[in-house]
Amino acid sequence: MTWLTGNVALVTGGASGLGRTIAERFVEEGAEVVVLDRSQEKLNELKSKLGTQVAICCGDVRSYADNRNAVDIAVRHFGRLDTFIGNAGIWDYQTALADIDPERFDDAFSEVMGINVGGYLKGARAALPALLESRGSVVLTLSNAGFYSNGGGVLYTASKFAGVGLVKQLAFELAPHVRVNGVAPGPLASDLRGPESLGLHDQSIGNLPMAELVAQNSPLPDLPRAQDYVGAYVLLASSRHSRMTTGAILNVDGGIGIKGLTKPSGGEELFDRFCKGEEP
Repeated sequence: MTWLTGNVALVTGGASGLGRTIAERFVEEGAEVVVLDRSQEKLNELKSKLGTQVAICCGDVRSYADNRNAVDIAVRHFGRLDTFIGNAGIWDYQTALADIDPERFDDAFSEVMGINVGGYLKGARAALPALLESRGSVVLTLSNAGFYSNGGGVLYTASKFAGVGLVKQLAFELAPHVRVNGVAPGPLASDLRGPESLGLHDQSIGNLPMAELVAQNSPLPDLPRAQDYVGAYVLLASSRHSRMTTGAILNVDGGIGIKGLTKPSGGEELFDRFCKGEEP
């Protein structure tokens, strides 16, 4: 039995990267999915691939009207909405405070916060009546940068710490009818872009040496794929498996939070010791 049969989900930023993989996995698990994204071209390609289990909506998460339109599409096409997944976001390429031109600060702050925080708030508010009716759930994409420094610059880090607060506060405000949880992924070689206000909108995080960075800095040194993260979303969206889970955040970050000053105490030596017969 699939985990999400009968579930109708709305995924923002779902036409590429992690969001697309979430949408594809939800369909695989039996859900019907509405995808809200700014790229009509990518939406059309996704719709062509996934067929009738997916409906698409071209829009900007900073617009309440666009979020509301996506919710209306879910109700009109599929009869209900069970899960709102706030996922659309931008990264600031670790831009430090000292490197932000004061003349650009207001625009950069508004852009990053407007997408990474405001988009979640507007999407959740637009979805709220439908989620109350279905006793559904909200799942927000956070980041290791919502817990630790240097996962982004000052603007991105502030936005993801704010996202942690959103999960906690919305879980309180919407109980007992709507569950609210978060997933905090680690690195991913995706097409995540930067703020236009900082001249970074044409840069893609996938162009960075992600595999090398992960190998040097993560207790689990393999570069994660989007598929490695999406199971957490399936779990939290499932009313059968997560009925009593709200206000929780799953850190699916390769163990960044337990990284010490040295390599893990066991490492390959521990594997050799117990699995290659070096110790009886």
